[in-house]
Amino acid sequence: MKPRARSKDGLPPIEGLSDERVQDLSDGLLDLLPADERAILQALPAAIYTTDADCRITFFNEAAAELWGLRPEIGSSAFCGSWKLSWLDGTPLPHDECPMAIALRERRPVRGMEAVAIRPDGSSVPFLAMPTPLFDAAGNLVGAVNMLIDTSARRQADRAAQQLAAIVESSDDAILTKDLNGIITSWNAGAQRLFGYTAEEVLGKPVTILIPHDRQSEEPRILAQIRRGERVETYDTVRRRKDGGLIAISLSVSPVRDGNGRITGASKIARDITERKRAEERQHLLMREMEHRLKNLFALSGSVVSLSARTARTPRELATAVQQRLQALAGAHALSLPRTIEDAEHLQKSTSLRELVESVISPFDPRSDGPASLIEIGGCDVPLSGGSVSSFALLLHEFATNAAKHGALSVPGGRVAIDCAVVDDRLVLVWRERGGPRIGGPPEHEGFGALLIRTIVRGHLHGELAHDWSPEGLTIRLAVSCERIS
Repeated sequence: MKPRARSKDGLPPIEGLSDERVQDLSDGLLDLLPADERAILQALPAAIYTTDADCRITFFNEAAAELWGLRPEIGSSAFCGSWKLSWLDGTPLPHDECPMAIALRERRPVRGMEAVAIRPDGSSVPFLAMPTPLFDAAGNLVGAVNMLIDTSARRQADRAAQQLAAIVESSDDAILTKDLNGIITSWNAGAQRLFGYTAEEVLGKPVTILIPHDRQSEEPRILAQIRRGERVETYDTVRRRKDGGLIAISLSVSPVRDGNGRITGASKIARDITERKRAEERQHLLMREMEHRLKNLFALSGSVVSLSARTARTPRELATAVQQRLQALAGAHALSLPRTIEDAEHLQKSTSLRELVESVISPFDPRSDGPASLIEIGGCDVPLSGGSVSSFALLLHEFATNAAKHGALSVPGGRVAIDCAVVDDRLVLVWRERGGPRIGGPPEHEGFGALLIRTIVRGHLHGELAHDWSPEGLTIRLAVSCERIS
């Protein structure tokens, strides 16, 4: 077979088409093509059209007409059938500078150029152009064929992927992916903030570097579920930061699939739940405090009746004394309640330590108005304000409650001495009980009241608390910086 001549630019003629067929295409004589070949060109989903050497359109299929939104005039319309053209950035693109014009002018195929076809109705279609010049056996340019590929779906997918990537990167949650061997493959900024590692430090490392030693068994179970295509529902767990600290998180894990639906790894979303856990702990503490208070109130009501009965001479005196002391107890109890949102305007409420002590202990001292008072208050007086009022009220209430239930105020003849002093910018309050039941030592089991007292002293007041469990009676020493109470 005689080899076909190459073009002046060294490009071979279109393989599979005779010189006559090439000329037919350039002249628009598609009627000379067999019907099945014409049907193939019309049935192709890609937009295809041809021009002659003078750039006039000689043929277009239905896909091209649909892409353009019009039907150009054969032999008159030039370069491209679009109403208007632009580059992807919106810059107008003249028809004589489009990819097809470049291919004809420079007598070479053009690949990979993207533009936008603007339709008469104002809609637009981004496309990839692939024009190829046609030459006859003598190497003369006789026209060109162009295929336009609609890239709308791809560009939408690209935009969606970019949007998703931006969402992942800007998320406050830690989002990471791993392969089926547990090796970290992606790491967002939220993960860096939560765990302390940069992406460079963890990519390619096993995800188990984040899991504490006592929870390493979680990872094999998670991977097993992912390999089965199952999602790991959100659950609370603990992970380890770069600095070694532990952090409470909620974790969910989902399979990641490729384009063929095959599972290739997993995505993990971790959320810091430290504040939620603290809130739950505070709620639990509050519920226990409420239970503790209710038990104490019932016990104290009985103690108030017993204390009042020691000095009352008639039922009327007893009723009056009990009523007055229960009202005083309610007032002292209100002082020890934590502040609420509704009480926000009273956060700067102030009083003096002596006034607060007298208010809190008055329900426990049936002789508070006489010379034989069971509770003696001595030492200096200092101002209290803000949250320290509630904290001290609650502490004094707990001290008095315990004394009335188990200590010096639980028996006739018992006494309590409260002494206050300021030493080296620290307020020192000493609570000393005498005349009560003999003490064999500290209690074997710590009750909620002791936990509550310790929480207030260390957590709220940042102070120090010491107990002396001498047989003669309990002595409590509380030391708080003056800055914490002013």
